[in-house]
Amino acid sequence: MSYQTEEEQVEKIKELWNRHGIPLLTGVVIALAGVFGWQGWTNYQDTKAANASALYQNMLETVMAGEGEEARARSAELAEQIRSEYAGTRYAQFAGLMQAKMAVEAGDMSGAEKVLREVADEAGDETLQEVARQRLARVLADQERAEEGLELFSGEVNGALLAGREEVRGDLLLGLGRVDEARAAYTAALEAIEDPRDRPQLQLKLDDLAEEA
Repeated sequence: MSYQTEEEQVEKIKELWNRHGIPLLTGVVIALAGVFGWQGWTNYQDTKAANASALYQNMLETVMAGEGEEARARSAELAEQIRSEYAGTRYAQFAGLMQAKMAVEAGDMSGAEKVLREVADEAGDETLQEVARQRLARVLADQERAEEGLELFSGEVNGALLAGREEVRGDLLLGLGRVDEARAAYTAALEAIEDPRDRPQLQLKLDDLAEEA
């Protein structure tokens, strides 16, 4: 049976008190406290998620609304707010990826590197971690640190994530002049692709290497 009002809950406790006395009453109070505490925590989490979602949507709308300096600054501010107030949530991690993208567009590679490292370290989702590492590898390559970028890829991934990783590896290896290794990476990426629409770009990279050879 569930008690829908505080009055009904109080009456039930009084009834148990009259029948069984203090020992059982203590157990009931502890049990009720646990139920109400869990409900309160659940409600808090739901509210927190809703607020984070609304703020994230606001950030996306601001990003898409304009390309001016004011819009970029506001978008970056909202991204930082999400990461600060809702740390540990996926909204914070997605905001971090957007924040890094805006930093790259602004030419702030060190800022992008910092955020991407944080997302890669803090994300509880393996997919988000891998996406952050792939983007970080490109940021490092832009800073002439391609070797360091290659070291980011040690764990196992598959499917679209593997295709993305191998393409990034191919780009970094090609930039280092390691053409044969780049070709092998592009081939592995092509074999791992799940969406046929992504094949032409990779095939073009392989064709360019064949022409150069």
